[in-house]
Amino acid sequence: MEALMSGAIARASACHLQQHSHSLLRPCLPSLTIKLHRSSFEMITNSRLMNAVASSIQPLEASTAEQYDNMSPSKEVLDMWRTADAVCFDVDSTVCIDEGIDELAEFCGVGKAVEEWTSRAMDGSVTFQEALAARLSLINPSLAQLQDFLEKRPPRISPGMAELVKKLKAKSTVVYLVSGGFRQMINPVASILEIPLRNIFANQLLFGDSGEFSGFDKNEPTSRSGGKAIAVQQIRKARGYKTLVMIGDGATDLEARQPGGADSFICYGGVQLREAVAGKADWLILNFEDLINSLD
Repeated sequence: MEALMSGAIARASACHLQQHSHSLLRPCLPSLTIKLHRSSFEMITNSRLMNAVASSIQPLEASTAEQYDNMSPSKEVLDMWRTADAVCFDVDSTVCIDEGIDELAEFCGVGKAVEEWTSRAMDGSVTFQEALAARLSLINPSLAQLQDFLEKRPPRISPGMAELVKKLKAKSTVVYLVSGGFRQMINPVASILEIPLRNIFANQLLFGDSGEFSGFDKNEPTSRSGGKAIAVQQIRKARGYKTLVMIGDGATDLEARQPGGADSFICYGGVQLREAVAGKADWLILNFEDLINSLD
């Protein structure tokens, strides 16, 4: 974590060199590694900030409970959660309270248009790759803009997430971050939660020699619809996990629950409650306290 918090930016070309020999379980080095200052991380742990975040996303649990019959897990689902030897978390609107690409878009002055595409992608009304390409075309971020964004907008971790990850790790449960977002923006999140960078499976922003935006790595499975499911399947196959659980808020997270992939899908609706996804979940939660307490 000290290494991540000190220094500036290191470039690497591993993604370009490995495009034809890409292995999902040997994720390539980011084309840039953002080094954040300690003060940025201290902002995340500020108690007043976290209290404000927690109060801003408090759901109407009583009214939601009337709509859904999956807010109390079955014995089978609860047993899978308690005995899982691996848990894969979505990042945007799950591990973090924001949609990272929306935050970057707002920072670059095109927030409204990009937010609409994000909503359509998460609801499953357009393909993920279509929405990803459209959003990045609108944002068109330079390397300098991305660096500036990460320095000024440190990650905002969802209430209870740090405690949940700590508790899972104490049980020897391996934690992964599987996201349609970008490695450059997820590396700081992983470092805050002390999740190994090798356990990140996400997309990669690409930049030219002059720092101009040149696209994203289309070889990453998470860059297309069904990509999270492929990532989870390959994680499980390579590591031989007996029980694996996926936690997220979107349609792409729900897709990970399939043979050879996640055994169960837990929908986190504490930030965004997407009806089409929540109703199909094995377990719908509105705060991470439910998961933390169920591990006792």
